[in-house]
Amino acid sequence: MKREHGKEQPYIAAGPFKIRVPFIHVGFEKVDFMQGLLLCAVCLGMIPILQEYLGMPFEVAMTIVVINGLLYFLHITLGDPIIPGWITPAIPIVILYLNQYEIGPERVLALIAFQISLGVLAILLGVAGLGQRVASIVPDAMKSGIIIGAGIAAVNSVLVDGGRFEQAPISIVICTGVGFYLLFSSHFKSQRNHNRFTQFLADLGSLPIILLAIVVGPLVGEIPWPQLEWGFTTLAFGELFQNWTIFGLGLPPLQMFVMGLPAVVSTYIILFGDVIQAKCLLEDAGKKRPDEKIDFNANRSNMIFGARNVLMGIFGPTITLCGPLAAAMQVVVCERFKLGPKTMDSINSGAISYRYGTLVGYFLLPIVTLVKPVLGIALAATLLIQGFVSFRVGVTKSKTVNDLGIAGVMAAVIATKGAALGLGAGIILCLFVNLGKSQRHESEIAAELEPSRESDNAKASPAKLNSAKTSMASSR
Repeated sequence: MKREHGKEQPYIAAGPFKIRVPFIHVGFEKVDFMQGLLLCAVCLGMIPILQEYLGMPFEVAMTIVVINGLLYFLHITLGDPIIPGWITPAIPIVILYLNQYEIGPERVLALIAFQISLGVLAILLGVAGLGQRVASIVPDAMKSGIIIGAGIAAVNSVLVDGGRFEQAPISIVICTGVGFYLLFSSHFKSQRNHNRFTQFLADLGSLPIILLAIVVGPLVGEIPWPQLEWGFTTLAFGELFQNWTIFGLGLPPLQMFVMGLPAVVSTYIILFGDVIQAKCLLEDAGKKRPDEKIDFNANRSNMIFGARNVLMGIFGPTITLCGPLAAAMQVVVCERFKLGPKTMDSINSGAISYRYGTLVGYFLLPIVTLVKPVLGIALAATLLIQGFVSFRVGVTKSKTVNDLGIAGVMAAVIATKGAALGLGAGIILCLFVNLGKSQRHESEIAAELEPSRESDNAKASPAKLNSAKTSMASSR
């Protein structure tokens, strides 16, 4: 369906939701589909996490990936113009919480209780209208600190001792470096229209990272060459429901719901950072495309990803959880969207086409076996790209030098001591530093940090002052 210039993509109104039927209200973008087809490798990065910390067989973990992939479509079809994903920075918090329990049914039940609690909390905040209000009342300094802190946590998870960087350092450096150049470099952007090849390369987004990893990894001896298999992916719904869900294990005890609440609240604080980041990315994209009005509602988003967490907690619990944003992928789609209607008609079409690609990729065994060796490299690249974007977006949310100082301290506390303490540090700093601030006060602070030439000269001796004025006059 065609939209009017400057209006939203057509939809069916349904209370807080805006229903968009695939291929009727939203179109198909071939480039974004192709990216998703191979970038399903990033989504498959969930598998080694589930295998390591829950002891899941590959087929069971693959089944959870597919269920999660189907629920991704809830966002676009219900009016959220974003690419949803994991709550990546919260994964260390979830793992720390689960390590209190023995690996096996007890740990799975703890994860089920955790994910359902998180989902219910998000739904309640969305229904009560607090999701939108929280996004508007939080000070700029705290928004900035949350986003930057999430970025530090994402990068640290790759570089920490025993992390993924140590497993494939050369491949990660080369592939992520090329990815940064293609996605963010001003030089490449200035060259993209010089010939068809650079235009094609720019439209691929982060897809070259995966293709490069498949070749570079084996060449430097850090991963094996792919062993291609033909056919379709084997799923294990029976084993999943029997051994890893409430249908076979029963409901978690009430004590697990209570014990998990501190970690759930901390996770939501981090998740809230993704909500802010999603809003910022879409606002930035919308400035370049006045032909489409983009509506992102934090309350609606809370209800949708809250429902996803509850459903996954019931049918396929996952340590990666269900978040409102896959930051690296959203950046790629937003950057393509900014290029104009000829490149991407609607942000909704680009987002849903990407998820078409990832879902199809899950079922194609040649693709799964092709990217299987590079899962660790793909996950590391995703986290590093997320960190870069978090720093870039987070800094721009600070409106004053004091905001930036508060954000830096808050981000460091989040990354080293956890989200709850980071939030507390941000509140205290905002109260003491920004209490009773005025525009005049901010101007004085700016003058102190970056003194003008005139103020420097005023402190100098009369002779030096006259000499400086003469020098300045002659230079003009």
